[in-house]
Parts: sequence; C-alpha cells; structure tokens
Amino acid sequence: MGWCRNVDRDGRSLLQTEVVTAYDPHPFTTAPRALPGVDALWPLCLAIARHRRGTGPAPAPDAARRFHQHRSHGFVLDPAAWHPEALELFSLLKPVLDCPPESPTWVIGQLGQSLDGCIATRGGDANFVNGPEMLLHLHRLRALCDAVIVGAATAAIDNPQLTTRRVAGEHPVRVLIDPTLRLAPTLRVFTDRQAPTLLVCDAAREAEAAAQVGADQVLGVPGLLKENGTLDLPALLHALRQRGLHVLFVEGGGITVSRFIAQGCMDRLHLSIAPVLIGGGRPGLSLPVGMVMRNCPRPPASVFRMGADVLWDLDLRALAPFAT
Repeated sequence: MGWCRNVDRDGRSLLQTEVVTAYDPHPFTTAPRALPGVDALWPLCLAIARHRRGTGPAPAPDAARRFHQHRSHGFVLDPAAWHPEALELFSLLKPVLDCPPESPTWVIGQLGQSLDGCIATRGGDANFVNGPEMLLHLHRLRALCDAVIVGAATAAIDNPQLTTRRVAGEHPVRVLIDPTLRLAPTLRVFTDRQAPTLLVCDAAREAEAAAQVGADQVLGVPGLLKENGTLDLPALLHALRQRGLHVLFVEGGGITVSRFIAQGCMDRLHLSIAPVLIGGGRPGLSLPVGMVMRNCPRPPASVFRMGADVLWDLDLRALAPFAT
C-alpha cells in the first residue's frame, strides 16, 4: 500500500499509540497477531456510504470489526484491533464517512501537482503526475461520494470515465460544469452509460444542452453564470442537493477547485505532491493574492505518504470566502 504514519506539521506521529498497541507487547517472544487490514476495512467503508445514501442498512458493530459510531465523534475504530495501514486509511477517509444523511452539502476536493506547483505541462499533459497509490485513492473517494465534479477544461482534455473501476463500490453521479456548452457530446461520459451523468449549464441554455446530450443528462441551474462571468457555486450545490447529492467530490481541474475554495464552497482538500519538476506548466491552486503573510490562511493539516507522493489533508471549514 505504501502508507506511513500520519504526522502533523511538526512531524510528530498522530498514530504512534495505535501502532504500538496494535501488536503484542512482547514482539521478540510472541508472533504479532493477525489484524484485519485495508481489505477488511474497505467493505466497511462502502457499507457506511450505502447507509448514508439510503441504499443499505447501518453497519452493525461487532467483535471482529471492533468499531462503533460515537454520537459526537462519528465512526471510531478500536486501534488495538486493526492493522496500522487500515487505521491510517480510516483516518484519511473518516471525514467523508462521518457525513450524516441529513447534513447540508459537504464537499471534498483534490489536486495532484508537482513540486513546483503544476498540475500539468503547458500543453495540458497531466498523465502520471502522481503515482498509482494516488490514483487508487481517487477511485476510493469516487466510491464514497454521491457525485464527482469536474470542470469543462478537464473533461475536454482528459475525456475521463470518472468511474470506480479500480475499487469495489458504486459509480458516483458524474457532474460536468459547462456553462457555455463547450464540451463535445461524443465524450465518454455522455455516451458510455456506465453511470448517471449531468451536464451543468445555466438554465437559460438547458434546452440547447438537452438537444446535444439528452434531457436526462442535463441540469440547468438558474443564475449559474453571473453577469461578471463567474459561477454561482452555492446555486449549483443547492441544485445538486435537491437531487439527493450532498457529499460531493471535486476532482479537478485547478481552476474548478480554486473556484470552490475561493467561494467558500469546499470543506476539505486532498493536495498530493509528486516528486517531479514540470517547469512553466499549468498551476494548481489559483486564489486571490494575499497582501500580508500573516493574513494568509493556514488551514489545519495532516500529512500522509502514498507511495512516492505526499498527500496533504487540509481542513478548509474555518476558511472565509476569498474576496474576488
């Protein structure tokens, strides 16, 4: 798996106690107990997600799994009953799993970038920026969220499938934000019928979009495109919530993720850094300029190692919308 201990900004292990207590206290005289790992944890994560969507029963705590749901702390694992890799993965996915069905819209985003802050070359090539561990993580997030969102530029360049083909789990609803209807109706998401797909545009162009990809694949949002050319993302989130989609995964690209953060519409960001230098490529986050360093936001963060990549798990809930 390539996971390592979760550490804070000062490099202190956040799972040190759990790692120690997960094994026999006398390792040189007694063999370590066989503890359930990621393969056992993942079905539990899927069961939690199905229950949240209303498509399955609540997973019942049992002695083998050693987990329970706490009233204020959400789902909790017994650290002595799981392999450290499973504990590590659970700590990363826990914010997604803890979203209750009756909660407001909750949004997680991701960006994979180089050491010099680029998500692609200048020509748009983003293949293999991050390693296979990060790709597996993306598919897990898709399986746990109700919908996966990408911007029109990312969809046009990558022609993605946005499915969960690398992991067990249901495909999310695929949402493409295309207010000006620039996307070709021949893209795979509109033709493969592997998962429900929504082309999001302004309500004024809903009929035009329906003629291109079919009315069942169009979501017209009143006032989506403002007069100044910006998008009304809260209006989009409201429209998706009305369709029962409230745990959302914004997968890219950099402009779309940046817009969600700037408008205060993102709760969490997984920012993965790959050990590669692109130089002069397309930047990742692009936010309004901070004039004074002390005023620049420093969101709470945890760090995870995924193969050769380093993933920063950033809690954005306390961030105020940026002035645009």
